[in-house]
Formats: sequence, C-alpha cells, structure tokens
Amino acid sequence: MSPSTAVLVHGLARNLRSGARLALFVRVSPLDFRARAGDFAALFAFNLALVVVGGALRGGVPGRLNVDALPYALAPAPLLLLASLGVATLFARRDLLLLLATMLIAGDLVFEVAATALHLGYAHGPLGAMPLAATTLGYAYVGWAFAVMLRALWVATGGWRGRTTAQGAGVLAALFAFFLFGMPQAELWQRTPPAGPTVAQPSIADEQLFHRQQTLLAETLARVQAERPGVEDLYFVGVAPFSAQDVFVRELTRVRTLFDERFGTAGRSVALANSPATLATQPIATATNLRAVLEHVGGKMNPAEDVLFLFITSHGDQQHSLAFELPPLALNQLTPTALARMLQDSGIRWKVLVVSACYSGGYVEPLRDANTVVITAADDKSASFGCASGRDFTPFGRAFFDEALGRTFAFTEAFAAARASVAARERAERLDPSRPQIFVGPEIAAKLASIERRLAALR
Repeated sequence: MSPSTAVLVHGLARNLRSGARLALFVRVSPLDFRARAGDFAALFAFNLALVVVGGALRGGVPGRLNVDALPYALAPAPLLLLASLGVATLFARRDLLLLLATMLIAGDLVFEVAATALHLGYAHGPLGAMPLAATTLGYAYVGWAFAVMLRALWVATGGWRGRTTAQGAGVLAALFAFFLFGMPQAELWQRTPPAGPTVAQPSIADEQLFHRQQTLLAETLARVQAERPGVEDLYFVGVAPFSAQDVFVRELTRVRTLFDERFGTAGRSVALANSPATLATQPIATATNLRAVLEHVGGKMNPAEDVLFLFITSHGDQQHSLAFELPPLALNQLTPTALARMLQDSGIRWKVLVVSACYSGGYVEPLRDANTVVITAADDKSASFGCASGRDFTPFGRAFFDEALGRTFAFTEAFAAARASVAARERAERLDPSRPQIFVGPEIAAKLASIERRLAALR
C-alpha cells in the first residue's frame, strides 16, 4: 500500500468512527474528522459500495449492479457540496465547505445498517405482522436522519450562532426535503429472481376444474343481491389476476372480508382470482369475466344511489397493462382504455377504483370523471414494491386497507394516511418512491360523505 493510499484509508476509518459517534449522538468534535477533498471522495465512494452491499442484503442474491441507477446515486455529492458551500458562505468560513459535507455523509454506515435491519424485519421478521410498529419506525428513521443532519451543523459550527445557525438549518432542511420528496431514488443492486421449484399444483388444464369454471361465474353472479330502495348501497368487485404469486389472492381475500364485514357489502361482493388454490371455488380473473361481472353488478345497482368499489391487485408494466396470467391459458391483459370502456358500458355511475400495481398511475387519466375516485399504488412512471409470495398484503394494500380503512370509512382520508405510511417505509428501507396517486371527482365527494355517515352510525 502506497503512503498516499494509507493516508486515505486512515482518514476513511477516522471519518467512519466519528460519523458513527455523530449519528449515535455520542460526543464528537470537528477535529475528529478529516475534511480534505480526497477524504470526502473516499468516504463517498465507500458509501456507494455500502449501498450496493445493503441492496444485496435487502434484495438477495444472485444479482447485478444497476448501472442505470448510478446517476441518481452520484447526484447527492454535488448537492451536498453546494449546500455546504451555502452554509460556509453564511458563516463566512471557507473551512466549513468540506468539513460539513464530510460530516453529513460520515454516518451513512450506521443508517445503512439500520435501513437494512428495518427492511429485513419487515420482509422476513416480526415487523411484517406489526404494521403500526413498522410505520412508526419508518417515521422515526426519517426524523433521526434529519436530527443528525442538524447535529452535524451544530458540531461543525460550534453551537448556536443565532440567526446564522437558523439560516444554515434552513439550507439543510431544504436539502433534506429535496432528498426525501424530490430526488428520484434507485437501488444500485438488482436481484436476479431465481427459478422457482417445480411443484405440482391444480391447473385450469385439468378437465374437471375447466368445466367447473363454466358454472362458477353464473353461480357467483346469481348470489349478488339487488339494491335496497332508499339505501346508498356499496358494491364490491375485486380482481387478483396474477396466479404465480399468492400475495395477490391473499390480499383480495382479506380486502373482500374487510368490505363485507365493515362496509356492508356482504351479499353484494364478487371476487375474481387466478390462483391454483381457488380454481374450484372462485371464477377466474379474465377481462371477459370482469366485463360480465361489471355488467351484471351494474344491473343490480341503482345508478342514482349506489356506489361501486372496484379493487384490482396485480403486476403492471410501463405501458400500464395489468398482468392477467393463468398458465396455460393465454389471457388478454387489461389496459386503462379497456377498463374505462367496461365501466362505461356497465352503466355504473358512482365509482371508487383502486388499482394496486407498478406504474398504475397510468389509470388515473383514462378513468377519471366527475363521479369517480381513482386511487393507484404508484404514479405512471414508478414501480410499487413488496409483492413477495406468502404475504397477506402488498405494502400499499396493507397501508390503505388493513391500517387506514380499519380506522375510518373515508377513502380519501385513508389514502392520505396510506401515502404517508408508504413514503416513510420506502425512505427507511432505501426503496425507490412509488408515489401513490388519487383523483377525486367533484360530484362524488358528497355521495361518499353520506355513505360514511351511514356506516359510522351502524357502529
């Protein structure tokens, strides 16, 4: 090892130790840090490597470096230096530029360890069964990160300096807000999904199950009750069309139970699912079956009074098609245009539509009208996350249905809580933000408020 390399390694170790003390609120001094250009570059490069290792621990192996994410991973360096320059100018101290920039990233090792622990605790540990605790820890993580940023300013500048410190804190607050809400994030590590084991499961190709499907839809629709005159009934239609992962059908089952028991849709709910476990008991989810269900339910509803709640949970692609898959059948995928046409043809006037999938924000514009609420788990350019088999909910589904709608009958209020919860978890687990979306038609707000009052009065 050359002398210059040895100096950089020694400086890196010193900054990591001091950064840990800063992040853990242990006593530390500006003199404990090495703040030269080479030291900042070495620390930033180390943190990049750390993010790759953390991504591999969170996502699993095998995998590869996500080269497309490198610009997003490198972008914080000039932003940190620019913010530090602003603070140094406020304090009229040139030495603060590299000192503060170094201190702001010196604790990243501690934060990466904490983020990975949170992710593993949610994905594989007890936090997955404790959504409130997981959400609280997500918010705590974000608050901790901001507090350490302010502590770096306090330590670097020697304490409170009146208005100048407040202005410096404002600069860092703006930087933090941009990192949290405005800056695209992408995982540097991309896992390569392993090939799953071949397990014999019930198949639609089985002759008995295939012919059973011919009568299941008719039997299901025959059980749908007609509207009650003078009552603003809520009708539920749920669709879980992706058979390869059971999280979707499990989520649909839980959501349908929630609506039947809490929102009064028992006798007025229909579920379509593509799952080996439900081939003998539920109609399969196809675009044709969904059209038939919407037309039948529309005929049972009073268009002036009743409201449809349509929930679809699946995978989505960047062209905004929802995955309808049930091998060996070749199913048509569902597009926003096709769904809009189905709803228009059904004659259903009042609608709350929830689409939980990657890139599902592409459904907002085609489905919006004055009498409709459209809620999506992501915007039209972002992926959602957490669709692993074995879970009862996707993260958005848990936040919206299991957590928020368990406490309120207001769909818009539940969405606001779910969006905040998802954002906090994504930030804590270093996931790309999904940015859930909502559109509320101007005419439907009063209708939903009336239903909320009726349901609340029954409790």
